[in-house]
Amino acid sequence: MNKERAATFLPGIPMLLGTFVLSVAIPLAFLWWLAAVVVPLGDRVGGLEIVEILLWIAVYIVVLLGWAGLTPVNPNEARAIVLFGRYRGTLRDQGLAWVNPFTLRRRVSVRVRNFETAKLKVNDHDGNPIEIAAVVVWKVTDTAEALFEVDDYENFVAVQAESALRNLATSHPYDAHNDGQVALRANHAEVADQLRTEIQDRLEKAGVQVIEARISHLAYAPEIANAMLRRQQANAVIAARTRIVEGAVGMVELALEQLSAKQVVQLDEERKAQMVSNLLVVLCSEHETQPVVNTGTLYA
Repeated sequence: MNKERAATFLPGIPMLLGTFVLSVAIPLAFLWWLAAVVVPLGDRVGGLEIVEILLWIAVYIVVLLGWAGLTPVNPNEARAIVLFGRYRGTLRDQGLAWVNPFTLRRRVSVRVRNFETAKLKVNDHDGNPIEIAAVVVWKVTDTAEALFEVDDYENFVAVQAESALRNLATSHPYDAHNDGQVALRANHAEVADQLRTEIQDRLEKAGVQVIEARISHLAYAPEIANAMLRRQQANAVIAARTRIVEGAVGMVELALEQLSAKQVVQLDEERKAQMVSNLLVVLCSEHETQPVVNTGTLYA
């Protein structure tokens, strides 16, 4: 397995200046040599002079190759160095560097990136069809693994993120039906942590770090959306009614205790039952109640 390591390089600015000076000086020196040595010989130019001319040309070609070794590294960018099919290291220090001109220098962005998965249609833990999508924030941390351990690391991240999202959606219900159950709609933090961990496990071999993963879209599939909406509304009504009844019973109990403790009025069991019924009607009714004034006796 390829692991990232630092590449060997020379400072770029001195090499740039040196290459520029040699690129100018060598042609001038060659012209001076031609004028001082070759031209006076005329027709007596021999094989030695031809060899020297070829050496001048070879030296100049080597100097020109020096330009090809200059490699700029931009901020939040890395350059993976490959020489004749072998990984030789990675340049991460921004600026100008000089490396072997015969190397292949592959640019890799190490910036923080994000993407949103497509809306996936899957069945949740209860078998209900739902639509789900997620936003994944990631960056490359190991350039060697990203380039050489997977075919296309960007596509690899996208595919594995969708696969992890599908697995997460099938592992939890859309809504929790029991206390302590993790639900996709209610437990946002827990679901996001699980999603990030699962995607990170799948991308470990690709040299990628998942910074954040969270659900960006969650809804029932259109074919059951109306039915599930009515179910949610019914559950909400039942929960509200339960809360109202609990409160009403507590208030009635408190009223009876206060009447008995302060001896405001003595009620038999029948009148207590009637009072409880009236109070519950008043407290649990959805509409305003109309009072009825009794102008007779208590038992009239």
